[in-house]
Amino acid sequence: MGDDRPLLVVVGNCQAESYRLLLDAGDVRTQRVPALHELTPADVPPLLELLSRTDLLVSQPTVDDYRGLPVGTSQLHAVLPPGARTAMVPSLRYAGLHPFHLLVHPPGLDRPDPPLVPYHDVRTVLAADDERRGRPARDPISLTAEAVRAVAAASVAELARREGLHGTFVVSDLFERPTADAMRTINHPGNAVLVPATARLREALGLEPAPPGVDRPLLASLWAPLLPEVVAAHGLDAPATSDWTIDGRTVTAEEVAATHREWYARRPEMLDAALERAAPLLALLDPGNSPAPGAT
Repeated sequence: MGDDRPLLVVVGNCQAESYRLLLDAGDVRTQRVPALHELTPADVPPLLELLSRTDLLVSQPTVDDYRGLPVGTSQLHAVLPPGARTAMVPSLRYAGLHPFHLLVHPPGLDRPDPPLVPYHDVRTVLAADDERRGRPARDPISLTAEAVRAVAAASVAELARREGLHGTFVVSDLFERPTADAMRTINHPGNAVLVPATARLREALGLEPAPPGVDRPLLASLWAPLLPEVVAAHGLDAPATSDWTIDGRTVTAEEVAATHREWYARRPEMLDAALERAAPLLALLDPGNSPAPGAT
């Protein structure tokens, strides 16, 4: 009561909370809301009531009736009060630091994320497919600097395409010369991207420049390995790593791969989906060693 600072709400995926924390620099009031994929029907009425008195809304492009709930971008904008300002931020995905990794979420397939880490590794996918078909393992992919840069360029181009398609503010240029802190995983940006992106977001919302609301590392519970070939290809000032870090615990890449192969054996439909999703990436990584999905 009595606080006349504008109320700011950020709605989106796991990146949304990081933007809220960084935007909360003392000149706005903010309220945390669950990530879109965590919302239940019971969450919708209080969310819409909150938006009915929101002055500043940041959202990620979302289709109407997302997961059966009225939380699409246009549906959220429709309940805002007159004069509310909005800005759309793209969902950040960039594979230039982790070129073997994929997110695979096929429509209609339940529980699509593998255990331990929710990312599919194309090397593990191919090994699981060879094992399933009882054929000798194909030659390992030799990761070249050219391949790393090709995957990086494709990621930037796709992000720029989605920025233009949805009319979001632009962040794709922040990945043209990535640092090791640009991404923790393919969809968890680090502070090196989140902080300048938030500065642009403040401008898009009509807010004055301000220091970040927090200075601690964000989205830092999960770190993917940073391969030496990637460090060399981008000229990164950081040591290469071979293990995952999960909630502060070191987990070897071998343990993750073995766990995922066992999971694929139980979930052949997800192996098929991962193979299909991997085809464009394999064309960049190793075009001579990537048979079409389902090939014998």
